[in-house]
Amino acid sequence: MKRDRRVKIVATLGPASSSRAMIKSLFEAGADVFRLNMSHGSHEEITERHQLIREIEHETGRP
Repeated sequence: MKRDRRVKIVATLGPASSSRAMIKSLFEAGADVFRLNMSHGSHEEITERHQLIREIEHETGRP
């Protein structure tokens, strides 16, 4: 789905916004880009968040 706007909405993911439900909620609310805050969490946790983002993209058909 292509959006007809010139602005990108960036959502920063951290401890309070790392659950699948929260990421999907932000995605549905219009977030175009997710920034992973590397200061919070281990590399494994960051990898899990990245995988969740890709799964949600695949489900919705929108990058």
